Amino acid sequence: MALMQITIIPIGTGSTSVGDYVAGVQKLLQKRGCSFELADMGTVVYGAASELLQIAADIHEYPFGCGAQRVVTNIVLDDRRDKEQAIGDKRRAVRARLGGGT
Repeated sequence: MALMQITIIPIGTGSTSVGDYVAGVQKLLQKRGCSFELADMGTVVYGAASELLQIAADIHEYPFGCGAQRVVTNIVLDDRRDKEQAIGDKRRAVRARLGGGT
C-alpha cells in the first residue's frame, strides 16, 4: 500500500480562500471511503498506488466542477513495498528517534 500527499491550488476563482475547495475534497474522500488525513498544507491518502492515482485525478477535477478556471495539483506518492506503512507511521518513527515516543 502507498501514501499520497496531494495539494490543489485553484486559480481564477476570484478569491484567495481555498477552504471551500478543501472541504469539498474531504467530503469526496469520505464518500469514497478512503483512509485519509487532512494536514495544514495538503491531504494524505492511504491505499493502493493505482487507486491513489485515480483519486488524484478526481481531486484535480473537483475545483473545475466548482468553477475554477485553472488548477495546480501537487502530488507526492510514496509506494513502499518492503513493509506496510500507514498514515502517521513516519511521524511516529521520527518522534521515537527524538525520544518523544508516539
